[in-house]
Amino acid sequence: MATLAELRAERIRVCRLTADRALADIEHADAFLRDRRLLTLVPDSSMPSLFGATHEEPYAPGKAGFGSWPKTKWKWGGELAARPGVLTPKIHKGKLLFLSREAAAVVDPLCRESLDLAADGQMGTDAATIVRHLAVAGPSKVEDLKTELGLEAKALRSAREKLESAGAIVAREALVPVGIEPGHRHSSTLARWDQAWTQRRKVSPSAALDELVILGVRAAVVTHQEEIKQWFWWPVTTSSLDRLVQSGRLQRPGPGWVAAPR
Repeated sequence: MATLAELRAERIRVCRLTADRALADIEHADAFLRDRRLLTLVPDSSMPSLFGATHEEPYAPGKAGFGSWPKTKWKWGGELAARPGVLTPKIHKGKLLFLSREAAAVVDPLCRESLDLAADGQMGTDAATIVRHLAVAGPSKVEDLKTELGLEAKALRSAREKLESAGAIVAREALVPVGIEPGHRHSSTLARWDQAWTQRRKVSPSAALDELVILGVRAAVVTHQEEIKQWFWWPVTTSSLDRLVQSGRLQRPGPGWVAAPR
């Protein structure tokens, strides 16, 4: 097994944490996702980050939120999300996570379980109404859902946040025409997970969560086990991490640290 120092050096290289490894263009970013399998949008954990790997100055230095995004490469988030085979559920504790096809297959049982829970009303009446409507109407723009379901903006937003965080629905950015003159505003099209990813995988949700944890650790190369508990909507416990180490599916290069076997 590699030492903790060796793993940290590998992490710096493959997660593109230094400016000499900065992504050059969107094709490079796409290859980065295929290599790591999953990416966060902004640097907020040990998992590799799309914007972090650009090493570009922020749009508005000193500002939070959008101002902290790369000055010119902020568009890459939308461009990468629109690529074939890329899914962007908000299962990273309510934040967007880019998934390759391999990663999408891993989370499929978890997201389908979330869909079932939502349809049964366990995420609230509004959430159940939304997923049932989408099952019949297909992917729909947010504006259409407001009109067709008669939901207030606040109620729709609250239900949507629950559904997206659990992976039950996935949003894609959409441009809505405005007025007679050329123009548009940003909106979103919402789809059920089983509409965004149709390849059902017959694995138990608990087994899928184990695989998702391993996938995240592999993407990060090495990370502290306490951080893993904050990665996903689904709870990850110390005992589950201990079990993965004991079975050899994860390794401990140092006290509290975990890595995936090479």
